[in-house]
Amino acid sequence: MARSQDDPLTTMEVAPDLTAAAEVDEVPSEILAQSLGEYLRGWWARVKNGDSGVLPVVLATVVVAITFEILTPENAFLRPSNVIYIFQESTVYMVLAMAEIVVLLIGEIDLSIGSVSLLGGVIAFKLVQAPGPNWPWWGAIIGALLVCAAIGALQGSLVARLKIPSFVVTLGGFLLFSGILVLVLGGADGSVSVSASVPNQSVIYNLVQGFIDPVAGWIALAVVLAVGSSALWLRASARRRSGLVAPPQSLTVIRIALLAAVGIGVVALSDINRANIGTIAGVPWVIPIVLAVLGVWTLLLQRTRFGRYVYAIGGNPEAARRAGVSLPAIRTWVFVLSSVTAGTAGILLGSFFYGQFSTNTADPGQLVLYAVAAAVIGGTSLFGGRGKAIHGVLGGLVIGGIAYGMALLGLAAQWEYIVTGAVLLGAVLVDVLSRRGAGSGSVARA
Repeated sequence: MARSQDDPLTTMEVAPDLTAAAEVDEVPSEILAQSLGEYLRGWWARVKNGDSGVLPVVLATVVVAITFEILTPENAFLRPSNVIYIFQESTVYMVLAMAEIVVLLIGEIDLSIGSVSLLGGVIAFKLVQAPGPNWPWWGAIIGALLVCAAIGALQGSLVARLKIPSFVVTLGGFLLFSGILVLVLGGADGSVSVSASVPNQSVIYNLVQGFIDPVAGWIALAVVLAVGSSALWLRASARRRSGLVAPPQSLTVIRIALLAAVGIGVVALSDINRANIGTIAGVPWVIPIVLAVLGVWTLLLQRTRFGRYVYAIGGNPEAARRAGVSLPAIRTWVFVLSSVTAGTAGILLGSFFYGQFSTNTADPGQLVLYAVAAAVIGGTSLFGGRGKAIHGVLGGLVIGGIAYGMALLGLAAQWEYIVTGAVLLGAVLVDVLSRRGAGSGSVARA
């Protein structure tokens, strides 16, 4: 039977195909660059259009380092021992920021990350107590992370399936798990600790306090550089042979050189510190641990279907849903993995506190504030869909540098908050202006 022209089924417009996470006007010119000069010109054009990438946080790191080097007594900020301590202190903020970043990428926020982190660390410490549970250290860590995963699954389900705003769910989680944390610690004056002299507990104690043998450190660096350089070069060559877009060879060489320079600098700095303190200590164990967390999150977000779905949901959830992405499942898994990462940070924090947790040192409020601040300072957008794991590492380094610089100056904690807050506001301003310059804005949730 023929339909009339006035039939709504005839005149209905076909819905647009929204299979992209966000509208893209054109392919960035630096991606199509055939030479280093073309790449740099394309990159600079992107910066002028508002997409500055990690440039602001790199500049902030340099400014923080120079400022405190000038202001601290005897120009002590950049002494090898202090730089190593800054790395150790910053690692907790780095891992927490990476945990927060993945939630921000889907346009949500996790305010419970501080209390979940501390709860995971305390549980791991409790499980290795002797007399007591006396679990093997690896079993205690797995058990603590499984508890964190269950917490993430609960909160993620409330957000993704019951459509309760993440701000409300995780704020309630912050209060709930902060109270549970005090109960697990044993009351208002409770504490739990691990000892470096107990073999089963010493592994957890040395996660931050321990050091790699200098010779082993140089060997590990050589292996990492060989594997990393080969991966960069072979991937670019494979894309070029397949007729796909690949970075200029000169740019790949520069990236390999930067990777080598950073690695050699860290190991050499650790050796200088070793010579100064007169021990056989080398690179802190926590540095490869954080690099491993960074590597896992980078691969997960940049090289897997799950990562593509995360960016798609953050960029345009309705488009992602129409493209067949299961929004509830991805959102729930994001909260699960974020909580597991936060639990890892909590275990590292206990090691940083010389193997002790107490209600006086465990401040979940400060941790969540610094986690969000490090993520945003690093370059992650609060509007979702833009950010990388490396942003958490860079932002955490800025937070740790400010905290330790203030301590060297002997200033009270309020000044640390003031400076960190000012840097955070600057980072948010850069984010807003860059999005405005790129002609993009927030999108509606599905």
